[in-house]
Amino acid sequence: MGMLLFLHVVLLAAAAGAPAAEAWGKEGHYMTCKIAYFLTEQARTAVKDLLPGWAGGDLAETCSWADRQRFRYRWSSPLHFADTPGDCKFDYARDCHNTKGEKDMCVVGAINNYTAALMDSSSPYDPTESLMFLVHFVGDVHQPLHCGNADDLGGNTITVHWYRRKSNLHHVWDVNVIETAMKDFYDDDQSTMIQAIQKNITEGWADEEKQWETCRSQTKTCAEKYAQESAKLACKAYEGVEQDSTLEDDYFFAALPVVQKRIAQGGVRLAVILNKIFGGNSRLQSI
Repeated sequence: MGMLLFLHVVLLAAAAGAPAAEAWGKEGHYMTCKIAYFLTEQARTAVKDLLPGWAGGDLAETCSWADRQRFRYRWSSPLHFADTPGDCKFDYARDCHNTKGEKDMCVVGAINNYTAALMDSSSPYDPTESLMFLVHFVGDVHQPLHCGNADDLGGNTITVHWYRRKSNLHHVWDVNVIETAMKDFYDDDQSTMIQAIQKNITEGWADEEKQWETCRSQTKTCAEKYAQESAKLACKAYEGVEQDSTLEDDYFFAALPVVQKRIAQGGVRLAVILNKIFGGNSRLQSI
């Protein structure tokens, strides 16, 4: 509990020195939380009890809340990412800090922290806000450019053209790939894209899904592993991209399967974390 209280103080004291970096866009976060649909009965009940009234009982409605709080909670800005020196590796001791060098101030530290807070009834955190931060940050850590190069702020300073539209490399991975896929393949229907990803989990990725769930840590989450995966994928995302590059079909068709799988992994792992927090061995149910 000592470490949790220390981080709480650090969070409240931290200034907004970190650069703003959107997470998955609203659609990506919504999809991640919709895919986290298999919870134990106890977990499902506990989650619904913590949801704010405006969510209408739907966890996915809260999954972009943390992005909307950046100006209210300026200390939370560095908790959305864990940038690296660009060596395709995430090292917690080296990389999990804010611009002031304060430790544990990154997306991995935040996931571990809010998980611990929700498991501790004496935590000083508001449990509803802890839940909403947690579900958002689990999505963030699966977006490769949230573990991108520190020098370019995870691709935010690399200006590109996405087909004919001006964008930046980070935004391409947050929003543009998903928007283009929805328009070209899913008739701009988010539900149809979610169903396609869910089908891949039970069919195309069925042999991998159990590995996604596996987490041997008894004291923390496996968010460090998820960041390591993203850092490795981020290196591929940078390949062939320079300032003012135009990214079209070749890039899109390489990025789309990665985006879809990372959303799937984020949803599956979010369900695992929520089940661990709220316990229960009952039959899995949809939320």
